[in-house]
Amino acid sequence: MNKILQKRHKRQVARAKAKVKLSEPDVRTHEEIEAAREASRFDASRGAGSSLSATGRTVGHNPSTTSGSAAKTSV
Repeated sequence: MNKILQKRHKRQVARAKAKVKLSEPDVRTHEEIEAAREASRFDASRGAGSSLSATGRTVGHNPSTTSGSAAKTSV
C-alpha cells in the first residue's frame, strides 16, 4: 500500500510541476509604473459625499411597510 501511495504522490508532484506557469517579467519603464500607480490611487476630489449614495443601500426602507398591493378580501 505504501508503494502505491508513493507512486501516486510522485505522479501528482510531476503533474503539479508541469502545470506551474511562471509569470512574465514587468517590462514597463519606471515612469510607466509610477504613472500607473498614480492613476490607480484614490482621488479624494471625486466627491467623498457621493460614496455614501454609491453603496446601493436605501436608508429607511422597510419592506414590511410598503403598499405594493392591497390585501385581498373574500366577498
